[in-house]
Amino acid sequence: MNRSPAVAGSFYPADAATLSHMLNGFLEHAASGTQAPKAIIAPHAGYIYSGPIAASAYARLKPVRDSISRVVLLGPSHRVAFQGLAISAADTFTTPLGSIAVDRTAIEQLRQLPFVGYLEQAHALEHSLEVHLPFLQQTLSNFKLVPIVAGDASPHQVSQVLDMLWGGDETLIVISSDLSHYHDYATAQKLDRHTSDLIEALDYHTLSSKAACGKVPVGGLLKLLREKSLHIKTIDLRNSGDTAGDKYRVVGYGAYVVE
Repeated sequence: MNRSPAVAGSFYPADAATLSHMLNGFLEHAASGTQAPKAIIAPHAGYIYSGPIAASAYARLKPVRDSISRVVLLGPSHRVAFQGLAISAADTFTTPLGSIAVDRTAIEQLRQLPFVGYLEQAHALEHSLEVHLPFLQQTLSNFKLVPIVAGDASPHQVSQVLDMLWGGDETLIVISSDLSHYHDYATAQKLDRHTSDLIEALDYHTLSSKAACGKVPVGGLLKLLREKSLHIKTIDLRNSGDTAGDKYRVVGYGAYVVE
């Protein structure tokens, strides 16, 4: 079974050459860090809006292009309401750049948890995972995917899943989240700066879903980082008023890395 793209042609180009060219443009303009991240939080909007911010995180994968063999990708559900975390029975997830094999062994592991279950409709039209796939295909050589859509789940449940699949240098964790929605430019800047401060303080208790649409997966990551005595830092913080939109009603985007 294959999960076909749902937002190619709307959130990002459906033509492979155009898509690859666009991704290269974003990545070339992003600064690559000195240390490769173990985990990232990056946005999931249309590429003209959030692509440059996502690229700030993905550009840092350059040194580990050939050593990462598994990506655990966790994003919020926008279309389907459900309890817990949704996995998929698909063997591959496809984009215009090709197909990515799903790590079925990891999926079987997750199935043992009582709050994780198969729910194809949570994956079918969900963009929060899909928009990250071309970035991953462009920046990594050969990897398997563990795609998880988060419904109503606790930070403890999410951190349990992430801890189970944390692995070593071969595993990258990607958390998908945008920030504030539909405020004016100045208000959004203030709100998103505050959210970034909470993220850096690993304050998952105070984080609200109005501040970050990926609050559920983000909260689980922050809880686990606290338990592992790890830190996260903001490397990019902009909004649609900085990229391709007007400044009257903007959506906020942040890129964060755990090194």
